[in-house]
Amino acid sequence: MASILNKPKRIIDLDVRDIRFPTSLTADGSDATHPDPDYSCVYVRLYTDDDNYVGCGLTFTIGRGNELVKHAVDSLRFLVVRRFIEDIQENMACWVNDLANESQLRWVGPEKGVIHLAMAAIVNAFWDLWGKIAKKPVWKLLSEMSPERIISLINFKYINDYLSKEEALAILKKNEPFKRERELWITKRGFPAYTTQVGWLGYDDKKLRENGRKFLRDGFTAFKMKVGSDIEDDKRRLRIIREVIGPNNKLMVDANQKWGVQEAIDWMNELAQFNIHWIEEPTSPDDVLGHLKVSQALEKHGIGVATGEMCQNRVMFKQFLQAGALQFCQIDSARMGGLNDVLAVYLMASKAGIPVCPHSGGVGLCEMVQHLQMFDYVVLSGSIENRLIEFIDHLHEHFEFPPKLGRARYFPPMDYGYSTEMKYGSIRDYEYPEGATWKRLLDKGQYRDPSLEFKKYL
Repeated sequence: MASILNKPKRIIDLDVRDIRFPTSLTADGSDATHPDPDYSCVYVRLYTDDDNYVGCGLTFTIGRGNELVKHAVDSLRFLVVRRFIEDIQENMACWVNDLANESQLRWVGPEKGVIHLAMAAIVNAFWDLWGKIAKKPVWKLLSEMSPERIISLINFKYINDYLSKEEALAILKKNEPFKRERELWITKRGFPAYTTQVGWLGYDDKKLRENGRKFLRDGFTAFKMKVGSDIEDDKRRLRIIREVIGPNNKLMVDANQKWGVQEAIDWMNELAQFNIHWIEEPTSPDDVLGHLKVSQALEKHGIGVATGEMCQNRVMFKQFLQAGALQFCQIDSARMGGLNDVLAVYLMASKAGIPVCPHSGGVGLCEMVQHLQMFDYVVLSGSIENRLIEFIDHLHEHFEFPPKLGRARYFPPMDYGYSTEMKYGSIRDYEYPEGATWKRLLDKGQYRDPSLEFKKYL
């Protein structure tokens, strides 16, 4: 075995796996648009010439289609393997741009869709590797970088008409004197969390009440419920949740892109009686002007608009922020092209004065976004006002370094890397479709996958 005192020089191999969890069997994650999700990830490991250092990263899907992302990772392999690690570190914005805009592969993007999800898994794996090499958690690695170094990580192409490098540098430098004080504060106090687990659409009334009481006991004061399939059912379920959590705790709702613009306005006018903090994804994730119209219509109720988990790149976020079409910015650590693109959005949101509240309902997302919000607090915002991290108590047992929560607050992770390393047994058992768990479910007929059934006829 190579000496642990040595640092790796090259990436020598890339391993990619299709990992899925059968959450559809218990309705975990169910919403108005996705009634039967199987929370899944494409899991990437970057092997180096020192076998003590392996970078682990992922991107999130909800089941079928995971294999497409896996194939896309393989298509990008030639831009990763045999690359010198220090070269990537010193020129990371260029490397990320190469992944996003390779001259032929960009045709199936560009900077969106399956190819962008695949790129996120690779970029996130590299950040995990970088943190392990530096012997720091990624949030601290970033927080200790100079403003100039952070700027060098970001591709400002297409966004510099809204946020120039000079403006971004000024934002970072303005906050530089407060970083140490903020780090001490967040390490001691933690970052507030909210839960979506009370309100998956497929849960019955008994489970709604049980979950509401459980998370109240755990100290949560902000709760989110899925809505959008039936207006009267939404009212009934919201009455249950309000009865459980009381009138003063925050209550958010999430339609997962179910409605057209006017339908969203009409529906939310009906639900405003329940004192809603925000409506999340009220309409198409690409409809900037539609979100603006919804925002303007709901302002009289004090209901904000939150969106971003399916906003695919920094250019879309630029338009949402420029237009004033959202009041809560919800980046997804795996929907965009990895951490570098996310940094651009944090800086644009900082300029706009819009709080970032990341989406983290999914495999490995809580693990990653905790790093992003710690960075935001220490380096940019210095505030937890109107800022929350989504918490879903699903699937953390499959990770070596799960989030550390105390009384509904995330505490900064201290393990080296990006908290994305999965346990060997979980990879073995949940690789699709040959892992032990899947073979058992499929062989016994306890799970049906129509795409696998169709392949029998090919």
